[in-house]
Amino acid sequence: MATFNYGGQAVIEGVMMRGRKMVAVAVRKPNGTILLHKELLTPRLYQNRLFRLPFLRGILLLWDMLVLGTRMMAFATGVASGEITEENQKTSTLGKGMLAITLAISLTFVVVLFFLGPLALVGALQRQIGNALALLLEGVIRLAILIGYLWLISRLNGVQRVFGYHGAEHKAINTFEQGQPLDVIHVRQASKVHTRCGTGFLLIVMVISIFVFALVGNPPLVIRILSRIVLIPVVAAIAYEVMRLGATYYRYQVVRWLLAPSLALQGLTTREPDDSQIECAIRALEQVLEQDGVMIPERTST
Repeated sequence: MATFNYGGQAVIEGVMMRGRKMVAVAVRKPNGTILLHKELLTPRLYQNRLFRLPFLRGILLLWDMLVLGTRMMAFATGVASGEITEENQKTSTLGKGMLAITLAISLTFVVVLFFLGPLALVGALQRQIGNALALLLEGVIRLAILIGYLWLISRLNGVQRVFGYHGAEHKAINTFEQGQPLDVIHVRQASKVHTRCGTGFLLIVMVISIFVFALVGNPPLVIRILSRIVLIPVVAAIAYEVMRLGATYYRYQVVRWLLAPSLALQGLTTREPDDSQIECAIRALEQVLEQDGVMIPERTST
């Protein structure tokens, strides 16, 4: 049904959705009501034909996950804590300075944990096991760290709440793409896994990185370290195209087999949402659909 890949992410006590022209986040306030925040997207970035081209559009996804996602997460945290209200929401979003610091810390953590860490662990054994096996072992360690990290944070109560909203986001998108009414009854019945999930994207990134880093070979250590940093956007761009192809051709059994690990990993980062979480996902998605002029199927009367 949809000609545009609508999607979003879970935030603290809410859901963010992004459309062609606008991002909307619906957050549950401490008093139980929903605060809805909307922002028009920058046309020169989100409506730029350049970022619709294969591989380059993967860079836009990275921007979404890092910059836009971080800002909306910070906003939602303020709403959930009671710091941000309807009266001050326009002046209480994350400032550019704090955003830059937050992104720098987050990127450093990701690069060190998932890319430089495995390289360092394998470096001591490289002479004994050979270059080819070292590259493979580095990739396996990277995958193991990702799965272990997701498993560990999924044990935290606060994170499980976020993962419930993650499930609500998937269910709302699945309901819309199936042409069903966006109401709690239909959304509740939808699947909580999705072929374009960010969790699956991370898994694909880890697999693709094995092959991309193999092309670098075994240069001096400094070059290998730089390659693990500089090539991250390249790996992400390739992974995004692989994910899109998988989602497009998911009807074929062989594609379902290939994507099975990606969908299974979502079991760590999604939970069955309650009705209040589903309501947030619906509210956010409705806003971006209305802004784009997309007809929303009528709700079932209750």
